[in-house]
Amino acid sequence: MAGFERLLLVLAEAGLELIPKEIRRHPAVVSTAKSRGKDPGQMLLDLSLHYAAAKNLKDWRKRGRPDIAHICMLIALSSMLNRRGLLELVVHTYGDLLIRVNPAVRLPRNYPRFVGLIEQLLVHGKVPPNSGEPLLWIHGGKLEDYIRSWQPDLVVLLDEEGELMPPRQLASAVVSHVRPVIIIGAFQHGGFSERILGLADRRVSIATEPLDAWYVVARVISAVEDAVGLP
Repeated sequence: MAGFERLLLVLAEAGLELIPKEIRRHPAVVSTAKSRGKDPGQMLLDLSLHYAAAKNLKDWRKRGRPDIAHICMLIALSSMLNRRGLLELVVHTYGDLLIRVNPAVRLPRNYPRFVGLIEQLLVHGKVPPNSGEPLLWIHGGKLEDYIRSWQPDLVVLLDEEGELMPPRQLASAVVSHVRPVIIIGAFQHGGFSERILGLADRRVSIATEPLDAWYVVARVISAVEDAVGLP
């Protein structure tokens, strides 16, 4: 499509965070830390391991799901859109960190290795820690500022409460703009915060029922690839 340059894809409010201080002494957390030989404060919160402890946290159903971000990132980074230099991916966490992603990164397919990578990132701020050209790194600013610096001419939020729009129709609207942004929630339960909702020009739903985040990422990227004529 004439004028289209790149798509910024934001995985928003992802459940990627180190174990919060208030539950680091919980038996479920201590047990995992002991088995891994790690400090509890340097481990990722994971509901599959720390469910009993995490239930004491605010918004706990939105948190502790690194697997959602893992699958979404794998799909986005392996897409033809990314390989052709037409995609930029950033991950915004529940704790309001912004993770920049080198489009050339080969993200681990193995989930435990991904967990170790993100733990290193959250502890040291970038991966590899001493690299001048990191594969993943924590951006110092806020998501709002980063989107503003992108100078978007359209910001679309994928939301169950949004206007119904099939993926192909959405993609056609997106690629008719020069620097569009699509925001997809990378959490398992609940809605977006008011802050995130306030970033959108349009709120769109691609189905009449709830969908997994990774399926939404796959459908949207595939539709955009078709709209720009990628093979």
